[in-house]
Amino acid sequence: QFADGLGTAITRRFRAIRDVGLALAQARIHAYYQPIVRLDTRQVVGFEALARMRTPAGDIVSAAHFHEATKDAQVAAQLTQCMLEQVARDMRVWLDEGLALQHVGVNLSAADLAGGNLNERICTVFADAGVPLKHVIVEVTESVYFGQGGFDIGDEIRQLRSSGLRVALDDFGTGFASLTHLLTVPVDIIKIDKSFTDRLRPRDPAAFIVEGVIDIARKLGIRVVAEGIEENAQAAQLLDLGCALGQG
Repeated sequence: QFADGLGTAITRRFRAIRDVGLALAQARIHAYYQPIVRLDTRQVVGFEALARMRTPAGDIVSAAHFHEATKDAQVAAQLTQCMLEQVARDMRVWLDEGLALQHVGVNLSAADLAGGNLNERICTVFADAGVPLKHVIVEVTESVYFGQGGFDIGDEIRQLRSSGLRVALDDFGTGFASLTHLLTVPVDIIKIDKSFTDRLRPRDPAAFIVEGVIDIARKLGIRVVAEGIEENAQAAQLLDLGCALGQG
């Protein structure tokens, strides 16, 4: 039975797939970099590479506006390949210039993880650019990891980690994960979602949850990054809670 809104959703997805496919063909997909900083010294220790699409008119569109396109396996693979190649080139330039580069994170989609040859693709791109994998972090959202059959994707991620890559679990607290998953999910970094950062104020339950996650992660040897920091007060509170790293 046809449901209200279904036609609109299908149309929106096809339009996104068409737009991103055209942007890829015309080299209008670009990597923008958001700094990750130490909250105590404000020293930049890394970046997250964010996909941005430039429209024919010159406007810059964030990934949230073309996320539907990443549900198409072919477009998702092409988009990730494009981002990996740009990030590898940029990192090589930064290393050649002697910058104290620690790591850059690249986002992966469900289609990337289900594709089969992801580890080989990533290793090849960075090897060709002469960038050691110790500088690379792959970021996977909770919904991607736990929404696609768990074990197979877990195996894929274990392969990535065995190659020297680090893995970050992104948007923690918004998807299917619970703290018990940290015992079985092979991740190096947890990124606490912006929705928790937004609620950081005295006596808000979000602060207790964030503090608990930070404490457990530290005991498991997992680093924590707080996302969506917009105010100095948030950074100060996160530092008090034991969170060393953040991004805006």
